[in-house]
Amino acid sequence: MKLLTGNDLKTGAVTWWTGSDWSIHVEDAVDVTGQEDEIASREEAARRVNVPYAIDAEMYEGSPRPAHIKDRVRALGPTVRPDLTLKPADPKIGQWVI
Repeated sequence: MKLLTGNDLKTGAVTWWTGSDWSIHVEDAVDVTGQEDEIASREEAARRVNVPYAIDAEMYEGSPRPAHIKDRVRALGPTVRPDLTLKPADPKIGQWVI
Protein backbone atom coordinates (compact mmCIF):
# COMPACT_ATOMS: atom_id res chain seq x y z
CA MET A 1 0.00 0.00 0.00
CA LYS A 2 1.25 3.50 -0.84
CA LEU A 3 0.09 6.83 0.58
CA LEU A 4 0.83 10.22 -0.92
CA THR A 5 2.01 12.92 1.46
CA GLY A 6 3.45 16.41 1.24
CA ASN A 7 3.15 19.80 2.88
CA ASP A 8 0.46 22.42 2.35
CA LEU A 9 1.97 25.43 0.58
CA LYS A 10 0.04 27.99 2.64
CA THR A 11 0.39 26.56 6.14
CA GLY A 12 3.26 24.08 5.93
CA ALA A 13 1.03 21.42 7.51
CA VAL A 14 1.66 17.78 6.67
CA THR A 15 -1.05 16.64 4.27
CA TRP A 16 -2.33 13.30 2.94
CA TRP A 17 -4.02 12.61 -0.41
CA THR A 18 -7.67 11.59 0.04
CA GLY A 19 -8.42 10.66 -3.55
CA SER A 20 -9.80 14.08 -4.42
CA ASP A 21 -8.10 16.58 -2.09
CA TRP A 22 -5.62 16.87 0.77
CA SER A 23 -6.28 16.31 4.48
CA ILE A 24 -4.21 16.83 7.62
CA HIS A 25 -5.55 13.53 8.97
CA VAL A 26 -3.72 10.39 7.86
CA GLU A 27 -6.83 8.28 8.42
CA ASP A 28 -8.38 10.11 5.42
CA ALA A 29 -5.57 8.95 3.10
CA VAL A 30 -6.23 6.48 0.30
CA ASP A 31 -4.03 3.90 -1.40
CA VAL A 32 -2.39 5.42 -4.50
CA THR A 33 -0.37 2.39 -5.59
CA GLY A 34 0.44 2.73 -9.29
CA GLN A 35 -0.86 6.32 -9.50
CA GLU A 36 1.47 8.07 -7.09
CA ASP A 37 3.72 9.74 -9.70
CA GLU A 38 0.82 11.01 -11.80
CA ILE A 39 -1.08 12.44 -8.83
CA ALA A 40 2.06 13.96 -7.29
CA SER A 41 3.02 15.69 -10.56
CA ARG A 42 -0.49 17.05 -11.11
CA GLU A 43 -0.89 18.33 -7.54
CA GLU A 44 2.56 19.91 -7.41
CA ALA A 45 1.93 21.65 -10.76
CA ALA A 46 -1.37 22.99 -9.38
CA ARG A 47 0.67 24.39 -6.45
CA ARG A 48 -1.60 22.80 -3.86
CA VAL A 49 1.16 20.89 -2.11
CA ASN A 50 4.94 21.10 -1.78
CA VAL A 51 7.07 18.12 -2.86
CA PRO A 52 4.48 15.34 -2.65
CA TYR A 53 5.91 11.85 -2.38
CA ALA A 54 4.68 8.29 -1.86
CA ILE A 55 5.37 6.31 1.29
CA ASP A 56 4.84 2.70 2.25
CA ALA A 57 1.89 2.07 4.53
CA GLU A 58 -0.26 -0.71 5.93
CA MET A 59 -3.82 -1.01 7.14
CA TYR A 60 -4.01 -0.98 10.92
CA GLU A 61 -7.42 -1.70 12.43
CA GLY A 62 -9.21 -0.23 9.43
CA SER A 63 -7.06 2.89 8.95
CA PRO A 64 -3.91 3.47 6.94
CA ARG A 65 -0.72 3.63 8.99
CA PRO A 66 2.66 4.76 7.66
CA ALA A 67 5.16 1.91 7.72
CA HIS A 68 8.19 4.00 8.69
CA ILE A 69 8.57 5.71 12.07
CA LYS A 70 9.50 9.03 10.45
CA ASP A 71 6.18 9.17 8.62
CA ARG A 72 4.26 8.08 11.70
CA VAL A 73 5.71 11.06 13.56
CA ARG A 74 4.86 13.34 10.60
CA ALA A 75 1.28 12.02 10.73
CA LEU A 76 0.81 12.87 14.40
CA GLY A 77 2.83 16.03 14.90
CA PRO A 78 5.45 16.95 17.50
CA THR A 79 6.39 14.29 20.02
CA VAL A 80 7.81 16.74 22.56
CA ARG A 81 4.59 18.75 22.88
CA PRO A 82 1.59 16.42 23.20
CA ASP A 83 -0.69 19.46 23.28
CA LEU A 84 0.29 20.19 19.65
CA THR A 85 -0.25 16.70 18.22
CA LEU A 86 -3.25 15.77 16.12
CA LYS A 87 -5.93 13.90 17.97
CA PRO A 88 -7.18 11.22 15.56
CA ALA A 89 -10.25 9.22 16.50
CA ASP A 90 -8.17 6.08 17.07
CA PRO A 91 -7.57 5.76 20.85
CA LYS A 92 -4.56 3.48 20.19
CA ILE A 93 -2.78 6.05 18.01
CA GLY A 94 0.01 6.35 20.59
CA GLN A 95 1.07 2.79 19.76
CA TRP A 96 2.06 3.96 16.27
CA VAL A 97 5.28 5.60 17.35
CA ILE A 98 6.37 2.93 19.78
